Amino acid sequence: MTTTTLAVLVPLLPFLGAVAGLLLGRTAPGFVRPIAVLPVLTSLVLAAVVAVRQGGDAAVDAATELTPTGSVPIELALHIDGFAALVAALVCLVAGCVQIYSTGYLRDDPRYPSYAALVSLFTSAMLLVVYTGDLIVLLVGWEVMGICSYFLVGHYWETPEARAASIKAFLVTKLGDVPFLLGLFALATDAGSFRITKVLATVEQGGLDHPTLIALLLLAGVAGKSAQFPLHTWLPDAMAGPTPVSALIHAATMVAAGVYFVARLLPVFEASQAAMVVLAVMAAVTMVGSGLAALAQDDIKRVLAYSTIGQLGYMTGALAVGDRGAAVFHLLSHGAFKGLLFLAAGVIIHAAGTNSLAAMSRMSHLRARVPDAFWTMTVALLALAAIPPFSGFFSKESVLGAAEHVTTGHTEHAPGAAGWLILVSGLITALLTAAYATRLWLLAFRGRGAEAPDHGRQPLSMTVVLWVLAVPSLALGGLAYRTLPDWFDGGDLAPTLVTSVIGTGVALAGGIVTYAAWRHLSALTVVTPLGAVAAHPDSDAGQIEAEAIATHAPAYGDVASAPDPADPGRLLLGPLHRHAAVGFHLDAVYGALFVRPVQAVASLVRFLDREVVDTYVRGAGTLPRWLGIAVRRAQTGNVQTYVSALLAGTVVLAVAALLVASGA
Repeated sequence: MTTTTLAVLVPLLPFLGAVAGLLLGRTAPGFVRPIAVLPVLTSLVLAAVVAVRQGGDAAVDAATELTPTGSVPIELALHIDGFAALVAALVCLVAGCVQIYSTGYLRDDPRYPSYAALVSLFTSAMLLVVYTGDLIVLLVGWEVMGICSYFLVGHYWETPEARAASIKAFLVTKLGDVPFLLGLFALATDAGSFRITKVLATVEQGGLDHPTLIALLLLAGVAGKSAQFPLHTWLPDAMAGPTPVSALIHAATMVAAGVYFVARLLPVFEASQAAMVVLAVMAAVTMVGSGLAALAQDDIKRVLAYSTIGQLGYMTGALAVGDRGAAVFHLLSHGAFKGLLFLAAGVIIHAAGTNSLAAMSRMSHLRARVPDAFWTMTVALLALAAIPPFSGFFSKESVLGAAEHVTTGHTEHAPGAAGWLILVSGLITALLTAAYATRLWLLAFRGRGAEAPDHGRQPLSMTVVLWVLAVPSLALGGLAYRTLPDWFDGGDLAPTLVTSVIGTGVALAGGIVTYAAWRHLSALTVVTPLGAVAAHPDSDAGQIEAEAIATHAPAYGDVASAPDPADPGRLLLGPLHRHAAVGFHLDAVYGALFVRPVQAVASLVRFLDREVVDTYVRGAGTLPRWLGIAVRRAQTGNVQTYVSALLAGTVVLAVAALLVASGA
């Protein structure tokens, strides 16, 4: 088969698997798991073949007009360059691992058939975004992912947290999609086509009339889909969904779509210096803010959620300095180790038997109970912290190296201020990332919280995929930085000496300081006869424990189930901790600025509708009703009454006529 035919089958097979899963979910439940797993694995093989055939050479382009639409046609088009080929392989790899993992994680879930079908549809939509060469077709995949995320995040719809999280994710991303849609239409109007190749050719010729407006409109959609400041608040709450869904969203779909979109259309953004500065500011605020927030979270999945926001900030930072090769390199390595982190977290949660015991401060003795999760999560956390030789080191250093390159004035694609902003914020984020990664490892595997019940060994389908993803988390970076330039734009992705030394130094410093804080707090704590961790009341740990118990009293109840007070995050952040724990109150700010005014307007409209409009309608109907009652009462059926009324009327008319005549 031709490369084009294989590329068409890559997104088509998961789509057909989703349709078959929905149709057979009730009539033939035994086929649901094979239908969920086999199409995605087949797509993985085909995506690998497409990548090998493409080989980083000239892009594979094919198109056929979908329907006549006037001056700006819509086409079913493929545009597969090195970026698309490798990202598609990543999507299929992570999606395949998630589907295999879910067969064990949700083996007793009665809604597994619909879940598996939605995961397949989610995968198909992301692959459509990756491979398509037409912006309208890309928009279709973009929106299908949005609705799939709504249903998957709300999978546990019995819980109010899942219902609220799914609605929030849908509304916040749709808030960004409105200007995104306007930006696409404005871009197509200037370029005269929705074809990506024609749009890029127009940009190269300087044919965009409104580059800044278009870029800013598109960035709004990117901020919503890729959870960048200020539209990032939906992602931590989306952790209410099943953990495999979190792995899929964070590692291969949804949030990666925004970064990939900017990478594919980077010349559009480079046409506006103002847009590049806005992108750099957005990335810097996102990186640092999410790092601080991650250091204050107690739920293991929320730590990883804020971590994803920060790592996406690295990717958008690389794009802000005009290096899409570094951005996609980090997207690939992040997809491997972040997928591994979430799936390992799922093993921990599965071992505890419930999603509600994901609080790290309550974990105890997990290293021996989940050895596969322990070793693979250790690898993934080292990659996340960018410790050499793990993959995250090479990809993150490519971002910092690109920023340093801009600061020296060696490029015209981005302003020097953007380079300095990304470089400084990237180094600060490297410190924070190592700190919260170390904290997560210590609390999850060496914590002294209340012991969770042991629910036995996890299914083999859950543990095998951890080791599959551990391989690229460990080895991808060292191999990729030498070969990826041939697949991308030819730019150098090798670590530079200055940023490597400084970046690794601040990462080690963050880890060491966090470990020292944990040891200090642990030395001040004792174990109570009930088996819980307590602290000397006059110590720093005692104050931390009192605050923790007060904060979590409704969930933990007595001291025996209280959280471990040896939490270095509280000590390191100090008074900033309570603000970082709630995401710096952005939800409250948005509630005050947007939600409450909208609710107030809605209440006013409801009042006007009920008390004014309905009153008018009811009044308009009352008068005819009264007249009808009066007329009905006059119809007595008595002839004498009618004759008397006729004579009385005649007399009245006669008197009136005489009065008029006399007056005249």
